[in-house]
Amino acid sequence: MQKPTIKRITLKNLMIFLMLLSLATLVLLTVNFRSISVRIMEDKALAISEVVKAGLTSHMRAEIMGKRDYFLAEINALTLVNNLAIIRSQEVTDQFGPGHFLEKEHDHVTEQAFKSGRPVFILNDIELEPYLRAIVPFIASTDEQLNCLKCHEVEEGTVLGAVDLSLDLTEYRNVTAKLLAAIGFVTFSFIFLIVVNNFRTIQRYVQDPLNKLIKNSENAYHTHTPIDADEFECLEFEHVAKEINLFTEEVIQRQEVIEKKNLELEAMSDEIEHTLQETLFTMGVIEEQRSKDTNNHTLRVTKYSQLLASMHGLPAYEADLLAMAAPLHDIGKLGIPDSILLKPGKLSETEYEVMKNHCLIGYNMLSHSKRDVLQAASIIAFQHHEKWNGTGYPQGLAGEEIHIFGRIVALVDVFDALSAKRVYKAEWTIPEIIAYFKEERDRQFDPKLVDLLVENINEFLVIKNHYQ
Repeated sequence: MQKPTIKRITLKNLMIFLMLLSLATLVLLTVNFRSISVRIMEDKALAISEVVKAGLTSHMRAEIMGKRDYFLAEINALTLVNNLAIIRSQEVTDQFGPGHFLEKEHDHVTEQAFKSGRPVFILNDIELEPYLRAIVPFIASTDEQLNCLKCHEVEEGTVLGAVDLSLDLTEYRNVTAKLLAAIGFVTFSFIFLIVVNNFRTIQRYVQDPLNKLIKNSENAYHTHTPIDADEFECLEFEHVAKEINLFTEEVIQRQEVIEKKNLELEAMSDEIEHTLQETLFTMGVIEEQRSKDTNNHTLRVTKYSQLLASMHGLPAYEADLLAMAAPLHDIGKLGIPDSILLKPGKLSETEYEVMKNHCLIGYNMLSHSKRDVLQAASIIAFQHHEKWNGTGYPQGLAGEEIHIFGRIVALVDVFDALSAKRVYKAEWTIPEIIAYFKEERDRQFDPKLVDLLVENINEFLVIKNHYQ
C-alpha cells in the first residue's frame, strides 16, 4: 500500500485550516453586528426626531403650541425612549420667549450639534444601563411644505433648535451578548477539535518519526548499522532514512581516513617536537663546548630546572617548557670574544662589562620567534643574572619582577657551578653550598626557591651524581 506523503497530510490539514478561517470570518461578522446595530439605533433616533419635528411644526401651524407638552410627553413615554427634551436656539428664545418643562438649556454636546448643524450621537454601552444619546438639530428651511421663515425671523440654514433624546440599549446589548456567547462557544469547540486533530497529526507523522530518526541515526553511527527505512509511515521520512544511511556510511569511511591522518600528524608533531628539543639542547652544548665549561653542565641545569619548577608548583606544561628552554641560558656567550670568554684569570672591569652583554645578546638572538619555547629561552637568557634584591644585571629587576623561569635558572646555574670542579676552583662540599645559599637567601636568590632546593638537596644530588 502506498504510504501517504507529507503533501497529502498537509493538504488535509490545510482544508481544516480553511474551515477555521471561515469560522473566524463568521466571528468577525458577528462582531460587526455591533456597529450595524448601533447604526440602526441612530436611524431610529433620527426617525423619532423627525416625528417630534413634524409634530411641533403642526402645533405651530395650528397655533396650539401651548399644548405641545402633551405631545412631547407621549413621545417620551415610548418604551425605547429614556429621555426626550427640546433645546431652543437663542434666536427662537429671543422671538418667542423661554420654553416649557421638556425644554432644557444648552451643554457642550448640544453646542457641538448647533455649531455643526449635524446630528451628534453619544454611545455608552459599558455601563449597567446602556444608552444612545442623540442630539438632532432643526434647520430653518424654505421648503414649500415646511417654510420655517414664515414663523421664524431668521435666515435660511439657521439652527432653530434640537431634539435631545436618549434611547435604551439594554435589550440590544442582551441580544448581542447572547449571540456572541453562542458564537464563542461554537468557535471554541471547533478550534479545540482542530487543535486536538493537528496535535495528533503532528505527533504521529512528524514528531514521533523525527525523534525515531534522530535516535536511529545516532545508533547507526555508533554501531555501524543502517536504519530500517520501512519503519516510517511517510514516504518522505523513508527517503530521508535511506539518505542518512548513505551519509553515515560515507562519514564513517571519511572518519577512518581522518583518524589515520591524525595518527600520522601526531607522530610527525612528536618528531618535530623532539627534533626541536634536541636542537635547542645541542645549541646549548655548542655554547658549553666553546666556553670550555664543565661537561654535562647544560644537561644538569636542564634537569635541575625541571625538578625545581615541579617542586615550586608550576604546571607540567610550564615545567617541560622550562626544561626545553634552559639549555640556551648562556647562548649569548657565542657573541663574546674568546679573549674575554676564555681568559683564565680575573676579568678587568671593562672586560666584565663586555661579558655582561651576553644576556642581551642571547635575548636578541631568541626573542624574535613567536614559539613559546624560544620566548621562554629569551626570558631566561635575559634574566638569569638578575638578583632578588635588585643588584643584578642587565635590568636590575627585583623580587617577582624577575620571571620565575629566570629565578629558577639563576639558582640552579650557580648550584651546578659550585658543585662542579672548574679549572679555576675546586668542587664545593654540600654543606658549603647549603651555607652559601642560606646566606644569599633573600639577597641574590628567591627565598622560596632556596628553601625548596635545600630541603630537597638529595634529589638534586641524584641528578648531579648521575650526570657527572
